Amino acid sequence: MSEAVVSTGKLRAATAGLPASFWWICLGTLVTRAGTYVQPFFLLYLTGPRHLSLATAGTVMVVWNVGAVLSQPIAGVCADRFGRRPTLAAGLLASAGVVMSLAFVRELPLLVGLIFVLGLVADVHRPAVTAAIADLVPERDQVRAYAIQFWAVNLGFTVAAASAGLLLSLGYTTLFVIDSLSTFVFGVLMVRFLPETRPATEHAPARIGDPVRLLTGDRRLAVTALAILVYALIYLQVGIYLPLAVTGAGLDASFYGYLLALSGFVLIVGQPLTLGWISRVPLRHTMLPGMALTGLGVAASALCRSPWEFALSVCVWTVGEMITAGSGQALVAKLAPAHLRGRYGGVLGLSWAVAGLLGPVVGTAGRTVPPVVATTACGAAGLLAAAGIGWVLTRTDRQPVPEPGAWAAE
Repeated sequence: MSEAVVSTGKLRAATAGLPASFWWICLGTLVTRAGTYVQPFFLLYLTGPRHLSLATAGTVMVVWNVGAVLSQPIAGVCADRFGRRPTLAAGLLASAGVVMSLAFVRELPLLVGLIFVLGLVADVHRPAVTAAIADLVPERDQVRAYAIQFWAVNLGFTVAAASAGLLLSLGYTTLFVIDSLSTFVFGVLMVRFLPETRPATEHAPARIGDPVRLLTGDRRLAVTALAILVYALIYLQVGIYLPLAVTGAGLDASFYGYLLALSGFVLIVGQPLTLGWISRVPLRHTMLPGMALTGLGVAASALCRSPWEFALSVCVWTVGEMITAGSGQALVAKLAPAHLRGRYGGVLGLSWAVAGLLGPVVGTAGRTVPPVVATTACGAAGLLAAAGIGWVLTRTDRQPVPEPGAWAAE
C-alpha cells in the first residue's frame, strides 16, 4: 500500500464523524479568511492613500482594538441570550456592511467612527462559533473539530496572502469590496445551513455583566483567560516583534514575508497529519508543550541573526501553534456549563482582544531591551502560560463538573 493511500486513509479517519453543520462553519471560515484583506493592510491604507501620519494611523488602530475588546463579552452574552445563529449572522452581515462603507468614506471623523463599529462587530462571530461547535460536536471530538477550524483559518489566510499582491495592484477599494463580500457569504451560509444549537434552559437570561461575574467566580476560567492572554501576547509578536527583529538583523523586509510563507506551509501540510494524534491524547499533551514551544520559538527570534536561524525559530513556534490549535477553545468548552458556552467563549475572545490591544506596546518595548532579556522574558512567559493551563487541567481532572463559581452569572 502506498504512503499516499495510507496518509489519505488517516486523514479521512481524522475528519470522520463530524456533523455537516460543522463543515459549513469551516467552509464559511475558509471563505471569509481567504478574503481578509482590510485588517492586515489597513495601516498601509491609512499612511498611504489616506496620507495620515503614523501617529494618527496608530490611534485609529487603537480605536479598532478598543472596539474589539468591548465586543467579545457582549458577543458571548448575545450568543447565550439570542442564539448562536442570529449572533453569527448579525455580526457577519454588519461587518460586511461596515467594511464596504470604509471603501468609500473620506472624512476622518466618520472613518474613525466606522473603525470603532468594525472593532465591535468584526469578531462577534467568535464566541458564537466556539459555542456552536461545542453544541454540535461531542466532547471527545471537540479538540479535533476546533483544530480543523483553525486549519481552515490558516488555509484561508494563505490564499489571501498569495493573492493580496495582485489585488493590491487594482487598488485598495478592490480589497475592501472583496473582504466585504467574503464576510457576507459567511453570514449567508450561517443563515442558510447552521441550525440554532443553543440548548434549552430554565436559567435566567444572559446579562451584559455576566462575563465579569464569571471571571470573578470561576477560578479555572480566570486562570485559563490569563494564561491564554499571556500566550496570545507571545503569539502576536509574530506580527510585531519578528519583523523588527528581521530588519534589525540587517535582512531585507521581504524576508519577513518568506518566513510567514514558511509558517503557512508547515501549518497547511502538518496540521492534517496531527488531527488523529490530538484527538486521542489528553489536552495536557497538546496545550502544555504547544504553549511552551510557541514561547521558546518566538523568544529565539530575538537572538537570531542569519536567515537559517530565523527559519528554525519560525518552525519551532509554528509547531507549537499547530499542536495547540483548538485546545484553548476545547478547554473553555469543557469548563462551561452548556447554557453558558457563549459567555465562556466571550471570555476567551476577550483574552485575545486584550492581547491585540497590548501586543504592539509589548513588542516595541521588547526592542528597547537587550536581546537576551527579551528572549528570557518571552520564554518564561510561555512556560508560565503552560503552567497555568496545567493547573487548570489538573483541577478539572479532580473535579470534572463546573465549579460553583461557574453559576455566578445566575
